[in-house]
Order: sequence, then C-alpha cells, then structure tokens
Amino acid sequence: MNTASSAAPAAANPAAPGVQPHWRVIGAVSVAHFLNDLMQSLILALYPLLKGNYALSFAQIGLLTLVYQCTASLLQPMVGIVTDRRPQPYAMMLGMLSTLAGLLLLSQASQYGWLLVAAALVGTGSSIFHPESSRVVRLASAGHKGLAQSLFQVGGNGGTATGPLLAMLLILPYGQGSLAWVALLTLVAMLVLWQVGNWYRAQLAHAAQRRASVAANPLSPADTRKTLAVLMALVVTKYTYMASLHSYFTFYLIERFALPTATAQLYLFAFLLAVAVGTLLGGPLGDRIGRRRVIWFSIFGSAPFALALPHVGLTATLALVVVIGLILSSAFSAILVYAQELLPQKVGTISGLFFGLAFGVAGLAAAALGQLADHAGIQAVYQWCAWLPLAGIIAALLPELRRR
Repeated sequence: MNTASSAAPAAANPAAPGVQPHWRVIGAVSVAHFLNDLMQSLILALYPLLKGNYALSFAQIGLLTLVYQCTASLLQPMVGIVTDRRPQPYAMMLGMLSTLAGLLLLSQASQYGWLLVAAALVGTGSSIFHPESSRVVRLASAGHKGLAQSLFQVGGNGGTATGPLLAMLLILPYGQGSLAWVALLTLVAMLVLWQVGNWYRAQLAHAAQRRASVAANPLSPADTRKTLAVLMALVVTKYTYMASLHSYFTFYLIERFALPTATAQLYLFAFLLAVAVGTLLGGPLGDRIGRRRVIWFSIFGSAPFALALPHVGLTATLALVVVIGLILSSAFSAILVYAQELLPQKVGTISGLFFGLAFGVAGLAAAALGQLADHAGIQAVYQWCAWLPLAGIIAALLPELRRR
C-alpha cells in the first residue's frame, strides 16, 4: 500500500480537480471494518444459543447488549479527543486485538459474568477502532467525503449482516466453542490495519498543511450547538428503532410466525443486507443532493413502513423490513459527515461522539426493550417502536450547509 508519495497534494487541497481518493486505503479500512463488525455481530447472532445455554431472560440479553454497547459508547468520544490532539496510527490494530481477546473469552465462558466481561472487551475494541478509522477514511477521500464514509460504513454493515449467516452455518451447529476459530479472522484485520497505519503515519508529516486548508465552520457557535443537538436527537431516534430489529427481530419472527431459529436468522440477514445497501447509497447521495435532504428522507421517510410492520403477514414482514433497512440506514453517513463539516478541526471527537452515541443508544434501547418484552411481550416492542421514525420531522430544523 505505497500511496504516501502522492499524499501531500491531496492533503493540501483535498477537493482539487483531478485529485482522486486513495481507494486502496479506503478499501483496506472498509475490509477491516467488515471483519471488525462481523466479529462483533456474532454476539447478537448468538443470542438464541446463549439464551438456551445459560437460561437467560430477555432482560439479561438486554444487559449483555448494554455492556457491549455502553463500553463502546463511553470510550469512543474520549478516544476521539485524545487522537485529535495526538493521532495514533496503530490504534486501530490495538482495538482489533481487544476484540480478539473478547471473542476468545466468549467462546470459553462458563458463567454469565464472563459473558459480560467478554462483551466489554469487544466493546472496547470497537471504541478504539472507529474514531481513528473514520479519520483515515476522511483523509483518504480527496473531497469525496460522503462516498468514502459510505464505503467505510458499508464494510461494517456488510460484516454485521454476515454475522448471523456465519452463526447459522458454523457456530449454531458446532457450538459456542467454535467461535474461537472464527475469531482468528481478526488476525487478518490486524495485518490490514498495520499497513493502513504505515500509510497514516506517513500522512502525519503533512498535518500542518492539512490543518491550514480545512474549511471554516459555516455556522455561528450557537447555531452549531443547536444543529449538533438536532443531529444527536436523530441518532437517538434511528438507533432506538434499529435496536428493536437488531436484537429482537429473530425472537419476534419465532414467536409470531413460529419460524425455526435458522430461518429467522435468514430473515435477519436480509434486513442487515438491506442496511448495508442503504448505507452505501446514503453517502454519495449526500455528496450529490445535499446531506440535509438525505437525513430528512432517511428517518422520516421510513415511518409509514415501520407503522405497518406489526400488522402484516410473514411475506409482507420481510418486504417491509427490507425497505425499512434500505431507507433508515442511509442516514448515518450523511449525519456523520454533516457533523464533521460543522467542526472540521475535531474530526476524531465528532466521530467518537456520534459512533459512541449510536452504540450507547442501541445498548440502552436494547436493555429497555428487553424489559418491555419480558413484561408486555415481544410483539408489543414493535407496536411501540413503530412510532419512533415520526420524530425524524425535526430534520427540518437542520440548515442547508451547501448553500452557505
């Protein structure tokens, strides 16, 4: 990955005509994101197996998700602040090492407490990986920030979508211990990230030149705070609803339609694959038509389909959940790049804040929805959550940065 020789001009003027993104770097980070999120999604995909092996309640499953998600959410902003001040080219590789340790522990855990420790290690790996990897992708984008961020995100979503399929084919038939063999894929990710770290380290020599070329914040400090608050509220709405599908969709299908676990995993895979496709489309659409429009349509536009989901049959459920995944998932890349443009000197902090918020909201929502499922039934979860996308109407408060 010897692209350092052409990095200085791109860094100095990332939007210059004729300057091409560093596709090999973006592709390498996306592959690492695929492997990272593949490993992490196995925790969610293993819920039916873990529930049976350890006789877990829905509340305990929600707590397991809470530990994983909150470990990531609380650490990510701090990692972003630290790396804004002093970038760490090899931090992504160290984060992958923490994920490897967590998965090996999960494969051998004999008690529920060890499951929580393993989830915390995996969450820590995620918190270290995401802020710096997002910064590297933005640096390599040569001005195509939405497209680069979408490619990065779709790598993660592709890994998340593949997790249930891998669990169905390998881990569910061969048991929890087989997770240790799958975890060795993190060694591949570490090798890729070592090469990315070498490229990133070479770019740090041009850091002062890049900082001088960064565009100014187009809004006043007060408007910036208000806009960030709106973006954070939209992330809360989006990831609360997504948590209902990520954590409990298989249980919903099993209870309502009496599907076997393996078939329910295939439906979950279809939803997660739609999420990956929607993520890929959201970033370049934001580059072309404006991120505000993408954000508005993504969250508010999914409301009719979410409202219909609890009231249809099995075939329509599959169709609706695919449409919801396509529409709703296009928002995050646009939200993240929009926020980075508000504070272009604090890319790591913004990335850590929004990735961390997404993970934290998903964890808290999973725990709360688990409690609701235990007391009111899993179908009640989808009846209540169906109203959440209507909150996307607050995207109308976002200013159009492109005009400014």
